[in-house]
Amino acid sequence: MDKFKLEILTPNGEIFDGEVISVTLPGEEGEFGVLAGHASLTTLLTSGVIDVEKEDKSVEAIVINWGVVQVDEGKVIILVEGAAAIRGADEAEIAEALEEAKKLISDVADSSSAIASVSAKIESAAQRLI
Repeated sequence: MDKFKLEILTPNGEIFDGEVISVTLPGEEGEFGVLAGHASLTTLLTSGVIDVEKEDKSVEAIVINWGVVQVDEGKVIILVEGAAAIRGADEAEIAEALEEAKKLISDVADSSSAIASVSAKIESAAQRLI
């Protein structure tokens, strides 16, 4: 399966850098997916969850508050103001990541339905890890 390079950057540093099979992004017009060879585009991202499908078919969830993505045929660069990766070696680390993600979203969300939607995706991502 074709893959491409994905970078996710915050003002505090890099949160992801690696080869992936696909990425699903929370665009302002709705979620959209990117595969290798995708047409070039640059667009704004809204608060939500980025799902990253890695080469081993595992999916990593990264919660963002807002940002911008630049896509070309072989590379995707995502610049975000704030992000929290839902990952950890044990349940305590995962729980801490979940709390950080929920705080990040609640700080920028302008409606309770947006918070509920993202919270549901965060919980679903956490269940895959446990």
